[in-house]
Amino acid sequence: MPIKSYLAYPVNGKRDELAQALRSMPECEIIPSTNQDIIILVTDTIDTKMEEALEKKLRDLSSLQCLTLVSGYKDPITD
Repeated sequence: MPIKSYLAYPVNGKRDELAQALRSMPECEIIPSTNQDIIILVTDTIDTKMEEALEKKLRDLSSLQCLTLVSGYKDPITD
């Protein structure tokens, strides 16, 4: 069960579009930042294969400029 947290930087003027796209993904939970034009993203996937598929979907978002990994946790028992 990989759980990761990221800082998601939207393309200029596309914060709401990025937030909507991330909210539509069941593996994602977002927390809007109150002092920056970024989104805090927490992902929770079942296994490494699902995590890799999610990472590809995130890379393909046209409203996402940069995604910075802040923390990652992988449960050694389930993966």
